[in-house]
Amino acid sequence: MTGVGAWIRYGGPLKAADVEEAARHYRAAILQPWETAAAARLKELAPHMTVLAYQCLSSTRDFEPPERLASGIAQAEAARHGWHARRRDGSLIEWDGYPGHFQTTVWDPDYRCAWAERVRERIAPTAFDGVMADNDVFDDYYGLGLPIEGADDPAALRESLGMLVDEAGAALAGIGRILVPNIAEARREPGRWERHSAWGGGFDECWLGWGDDSFLDAPDALAQAHELTAPGLTIVRAPSGGAGSPRALYGLAAFWVLGGGRGAFASTGHDDYSRLAWLPALDADLGAPLGPPRHRARLWRRDFERGVAIVNLDGARGARPRLPAGLVEPGPRGGPDGAPLPRRALLGPRSGLIALRP
Repeated sequence: MTGVGAWIRYGGPLKAADVEEAARHYRAAILQPWETAAAARLKELAPHMTVLAYQCLSSTRDFEPPERLASGIAQAEAARHGWHARRRDGSLIEWDGYPGHFQTTVWDPDYRCAWAERVRERIAPTAFDGVMADNDVFDDYYGLGLPIEGADDPAALRESLGMLVDEAGAALAGIGRILVPNIAEARREPGRWERHSAWGGGFDECWLGWGDDSFLDAPDALAQAHELTAPGLTIVRAPSGGAGSPRALYGLAAFWVLGGGRGAFASTGHDDYSRLAWLPALDADLGAPLGPPRHRARLWRRDFERGVAIVNLDGARGARPRLPAGLVEPGPRGGPDGAPLPRRALLGPRSGLIALRP
């Protein structure tokens, strides 16, 4: 039985061995749209897995050949139709920090229609269950220098992207596929997650924080909790610096406590999407929750049929929760055969614990 992990893997070239291994462990996967053979193999080995194709909503890339488009629209087509955004001096807008990525006119109805049509045509003959639509941005993350031609402020950009999400979601729904946008900063706008995830689910790439040393405080982290209980597939990625980081367990414990095991979870470093980022605790099966999360002082806890999850969302102070006797850590394969846990476990700031009943 697979665990709760999400394989976010749209970086470097895939390895066949990683595909086979992912089928044994993951609940969801995000691949590049041209990795159709890998998508088909995953669905063959793990029919339950949701496999999504990466597509960028709001940029083209000048280094992409037409047959390998991570963007919804090719650079040449966007240039031909005037779908590249421009600053008020007429210059194209290349994203800060991402050379070769150019902002597109998401406010143009023709661009939105073409994006939905091209992506639908691209995905229809494949085994992909749908699309993860990246860069459903909330603010100016890429140095656009707003106002620009067509968009005066981030609110105008958000409104246009909301329309694109709806148009693309409807197009994909027409062929039985889902749309899972990378919904930025949903906690800052009531209803944003529910609106943008209405076509099959949502992805939060910055769940609990932005980097290994840049985490949300407890109230803001809790403001993201509703994402895990929304309809559709929710995929959350917590920053960790890599699968071996203790922050990975922090994110996983919060995932279980706040969401009860619904959705899929990943923990990676920044743009670290070229590895099989697996850790044994992802396969730990806690079973169904026995009740809602319970909060005491700095700790949030939830009891399950086969174990307990506890998370300390406080960034400054640790705590020592009392555990039932006989609990163990997840073993090398995620099973209840790991090291015994003490009755008083130490949970430092922003740390978590997954405990199983042997």
